[in-house]
Amino acid sequence: MTEPTPSSPQSYLELVAAVDNFRLGPLPQHLQSSFRTEVLVPWSLSPDPSSPRIGLLREPIVQQLSAENASILDADKRPWRIMTLTTGRRVVSFESWVDTPTKRGEVMRVLCEKWRDEGLWPDVIGPTKWRGELYPIYRNPFGTQDAPSMASGEDGDDSRNYAFRMERSACALFGAVTYGVHMTIYVDDPEVGCMVWVPKRAWTKQTWPGYLDNSVAGGIPAGLGPFESLVKEAMEEASLEEEIVRKYAKCTGSISYFFSTKGGWLQPEVEYLYEMRVPPTLANDARYQPKPLDGEVESFELLPLADIVAKMRASLFKSNCAAALIDFLIGHGYITPDNEPAFLEIVTRLRGRFDYERW
Repeated sequence: MTEPTPSSPQSYLELVAAVDNFRLGPLPQHLQSSFRTEVLVPWSLSPDPSSPRIGLLREPIVQQLSAENASILDADKRPWRIMTLTTGRRVVSFESWVDTPTKRGEVMRVLCEKWRDEGLWPDVIGPTKWRGELYPIYRNPFGTQDAPSMASGEDGDDSRNYAFRMERSACALFGAVTYGVHMTIYVDDPEVGCMVWVPKRAWTKQTWPGYLDNSVAGGIPAGLGPFESLVKEAMEEASLEEEIVRKYAKCTGSISYFFSTKGGWLQPEVEYLYEMRVPPTLANDARYQPKPLDGEVESFELLPLADIVAKMRASLFKSNCAAALIDFLIGHGYITPDNEPAFLEIVTRLRGRFDYERW
């Protein structure tokens, strides 16, 4: 395998801009060179005009949904409605009969598996990209994360913020907001200063193989909250015992950014951030040193911040991991308004809302 190629040195703002790179148009002229933009069609939960918007669709997806409807001879069984509002703007929604989490989830399961098997958008949902993991979709992406556990199933209750589950890899096709957790595990070395455990992603990963990552990171699947997802990922990826994570991991906030892939697919993402400071007296205890377990990580290395910053600026980190580490550097006083001219631009772009009020 070829190692990731270092880039020319990137500023902190350029690293943030690499992951927060999309805005809804039309954009004023002075921003047109800074962001990708595209005319998109909102995806609503139901045909009701007050229905919440749950995603943003590109034109090829809208056309394919229209074709899927046309292939169903019984009009009463068609799951999609494509509407043109009085303003001239189009909106796509589930049909009125698709009115529970179970029904919506089944429509999405059948559709996404059909597209995968037909070879549509193989760069997103092809066999090598398919995750086989369900992500929750919420009415309000900034609201309560109340998806029921997979074990409890779905009872048809549609009173939650939770709306349905869908295949993780397909979320980008529908411009749906997804969620993850990132934890930075660090040691305050008396001689070197702050040092962070940095994993190298396995070459078998579907995305970003061979790049550097945050100490522990992963998506939040349907049915798990942020902290429980962190506990799960810490054991699976880093062999960290549950009791250690529960005792020492602390939530420090979140970041959110509007990302468009090289192929133009939208990935608005929220990442919950955690830190775990290993007490100096326990730094040499093997239980507190992350080690690969499930094959997601090739290796871990304890690096001083200076080395981490150099690797970040060479674009050797997965882009959203660099964003999470920049937030860590801000929180610990390494990036300040006095030493970083773009401080406010960086801070505000790490707390985006995906232009949600314009969906």
